[in-house]
Amino acid sequence: MQADGNITASLGDYSVSLGQFSGAAMDRARNLSTGLPLASFTGKSLLAREVDALVHRLARHGLLEYRLASSREEQDLVVIEPQVPEYWPRRAKLSSRDTVVLSRFAHLRRRGNEMVLESPRAGALFRIGHPAIAATLAALSQPQKISELNRQGATFNLYLFELLLDSQILLKLDAKGGQGLRVNEGDGNLVLWDFHDLVFHTRSTEGRQANPVGATFTYADAVPPPPAVRPSWPGSRIDLRKFSAEPSSPFATLLRERHSTRDFDDKHPVTLGELAQFLDTTARVMSEWKGGPYFDGGPEVTYGTRPYPSAGSAYELELYLTVSNCEGLARGLYHYDAGSHALVAITASAQQLQAQSVAAQFAMDAPGQPQILITIAARFGRISWKYSSIAYSLILKDVGCMIQTFYLAATDMGLGGCAIGSINIDLFAKMTALEFHIEGPVGQFALGRGKKLEVPS
Repeated sequence: MQADGNITASLGDYSVSLGQFSGAAMDRARNLSTGLPLASFTGKSLLAREVDALVHRLARHGLLEYRLASSREEQDLVVIEPQVPEYWPRRAKLSSRDTVVLSRFAHLRRRGNEMVLESPRAGALFRIGHPAIAATLAALSQPQKISELNRQGATFNLYLFELLLDSQILLKLDAKGGQGLRVNEGDGNLVLWDFHDLVFHTRSTEGRQANPVGATFTYADAVPPPPAVRPSWPGSRIDLRKFSAEPSSPFATLLRERHSTRDFDDKHPVTLGELAQFLDTTARVMSEWKGGPYFDGGPEVTYGTRPYPSAGSAYELELYLTVSNCEGLARGLYHYDAGSHALVAITASAQQLQAQSVAAQFAMDAPGQPQILITIAARFGRISWKYSSIAYSLILKDVGCMIQTFYLAATDMGLGGCAIGSINIDLFAKMTALEFHIEGPVGQFALGRGKKLEVPS
């Protein structure tokens, strides 16, 4: 808190300016270090409005936790940790006549010395501080009427249940809703998701979880890094070097020349013609056909062929291009229609486009933004409809095949490319208005014309 009324929040190397506030608002804001009751700034006074603005600015940056306790002096019963920006605790209406059950995506696990309740669908996780609450949650693995739940701490339980219902960790069943089966999750597209796949999708990407992502070197102090080349197995050896020779075919040479390019020549960007050729070579639908039903009475299934392999010929991957610098093509977001070999413009704000390009630049540790950022999204249901429990692993294998195809095509065309390891699935959902569990990002690739190395004379 500065003398001129400006407040800045800092966490490690990260800091954010929150604006200028009155002395009274700053005094009340000091209580945020121990806990500030929500009711203390819900009024219409100028002071309440100032504190409300400050708190919501903190919330937008994920810098708040929310404590639930019977009094400020007692141990926290539950602490809510936001996992997405702009999370704010809201209570979904419940009555004593309602029946609730845990979502099949909800899980209670140990984290250090704590128990946490979370779900890939939720915008926050719940730190459980009392064993009685954990026992109540365990009982909710089966549908329970609110009126029949344990009356001990009933008021607090109802408050918590309403927060969990808003977070989609709890489901409310209607009279005809069955007994908490897959179809009762509230979204028919979730029927096709297995628990472990949705958890992995949200916890291995950015946007829907608050854990550090990327090269964090978490275990560097605990264990040494494994060697780059595995130590040889003992036993008899067959030396293959005498059977090998230098690459004798263009394809073998292409494989050896493939590399990642992170520095692009913005004075000579990739052209629309080159982009068209690149997409034609790597991703265009080459043929389509129909297959018979897998089982009696089953539906007919349509298939297509593209230049890269795909599990079961599902070809569930879609390409979305964030164009920053391409000769002949306006800056913006485009979907590649692989069936008709066309680009379709999608409305996205300049701030969203910038945020996605900057994130890619940061992930690559590059000196500048990619000329074209290709986001590889998956239509999850296309492959999980058939493969169920191994669906997500198959999608990631398909992504690997596509990225290698991208690398080889870029190298062959004299362009540069770089695979990107992290992606914000929540930002993509906002840009495309697609639910993250229906069609969402599973990979990214930066494409452009690489800078030529200058050799000193």
